[in-house]
Amino acid sequence: MTATQVEIPLEVGARPVFKILTAISFCHLLNDLLASLLPSIYPLLANNFHLNYMKVGLITLTYQTTASLLQPLIGLRTDRKPIPYSLPIGMGSTLVGLLLLSIAGSFATILIASAIVGTGSSVFHPESSRVARMASGGQHGLAQSLFQVGGNTGLALGPLMAALIVLPRGQISIAWFSGAALVGILMLTSVSGWAKHHRAIKKRFTAADTGEHVVLSRKRIGWSIAILMALLFSKFVYLASLTSYYTFYLMNKFQLTIQSAQIHLFVFLGAVAMGTIAGGPIGDRIGRKRVIWCSILGVLPFTMALPYANLFWTEILSVLIGLILASAFSVIVVYAQELVPGRVGMISGLCFGFAFGMAGLGAAVLGELADLTSINFVYLVCSFLPAVGLLTAFLPDIERGKLRAAAAKAV
Repeated sequence: MTATQVEIPLEVGARPVFKILTAISFCHLLNDLLASLLPSIYPLLANNFHLNYMKVGLITLTYQTTASLLQPLIGLRTDRKPIPYSLPIGMGSTLVGLLLLSIAGSFATILIASAIVGTGSSVFHPESSRVARMASGGQHGLAQSLFQVGGNTGLALGPLMAALIVLPRGQISIAWFSGAALVGILMLTSVSGWAKHHRAIKKRFTAADTGEHVVLSRKRIGWSIAILMALLFSKFVYLASLTSYYTFYLMNKFQLTIQSAQIHLFVFLGAVAMGTIAGGPIGDRIGRKRVIWCSILGVLPFTMALPYANLFWTEILSVLIGLILASAFSVIVVYAQELVPGRVGMISGLCFGFAFGMAGLGAAVLGELADLTSINFVYLVCSFLPAVGLLTAFLPDIERGKLRAAAAKAV
């Protein structure tokens, strides 16, 4: 795929460039599949290195911290001065981290490998989100959902690949996934070439985005961003309780084997992937604020029921939680981008980075809480987190404001 083979959208209302969206979504799948191998092999690492819940949480914290702290800075840097081939560089960092993880012989080496993988993700996400918006043809929610469903699919496949390949064969088999990283590097090199060639088109998208946006005060924008970060906090800390400790929860409460617990985690993450692809297009159609309402607050009854459910209802509830909660993220990202037009990279990096950081911090804190109490108590505490969705009431209704702005411009 070369730049000259891709249909170029000439205006915001044009059709999305699905070749680019498919490629960037598939690379997101590869990136997050490789990154998700790390939490998927926590039981193996815990057994090999005699790790308690706190050390498991520190591994997640290390990965999420490097992924989160760098993302807004990289996004801001590329807003001001693009780095055309940063995408394959980020995937290359992930490749190095995985190879180091496959031969790690100490807890310290595991932390270093986790940091390198996190750095790769911090480079990948802001720029790939920008490319997705550039290829959206004005359908920003759809583009973000397609982009993010690739990542969530990768997160779902990670535990399955770990259960089928890594757990039976041991830590060294992580190196087998280097082939997937090489495929990602080649595809991202082509995507980066397209993005470089069409940078002027992206600037026209940005100009179109800012032409009819709602003018809000800096204070209102600041408060709105803070509310969005609180919503991301509730969403990703709760998700961290499932992605990092769901297998331990199932093994402890229902005496499942590691492989069986990994299959249950795969089912949950598959539901997350399905929910992700629905959120963006629905937000384009009915308004992003409504989707945020339904996604964050709407999941509360199911999270509160989960700690009391048997195995059958635990799987049903986890699927419902994944479907509903996952629909919010792409909508929140696009909503934030529309609050601060012209700063796509910075806002994308802030959203992804904050999400990763809160997930990492949450994993560490929840791991310590599980050591002090029990894993069952952790899920009881986390069940109340979606109540933060009540803050959505204080977000401005920018969809209505944009319609008023467009009408005024027409007049």
